[in-house]
Amino acid sequence: MLKPLISKRAFWDISFDKLDFEKSSLFVMEKVFNYGSWKDQVAIMKYYSLPRIRLEIVKSAYLRKPVLNFLCTILQLEKTDFTCYHNMLLNPLPWNY
Repeated sequence: MLKPLISKRAFWDISFDKLDFEKSSLFVMEKVFNYGSWKDQVAIMKYYSLPRIRLEIVKSAYLRKPVLNFLCTILQLEKTDFTCYHNMLLNPLPWNY
């Protein structure tokens, strides 16, 4: 399968050319939804498909709050379906951002 056409913007900390999009699918989804452009997010949604994203992204350890809200809307999920939401409740920040 061909790699999705996405920018390297979200992958500043790794070697993008060595990234395996199948073996590291959750990692790719997390990085693109948290730090990628809208164009990158659309490409990832087309590449993996919404049903696959729905199954995998709920296991994410970290998603920014706006990203979590967006994914709940497009995937028709509740915040409580996400591991990262439970992590946020267990480890609240000392300030509200």
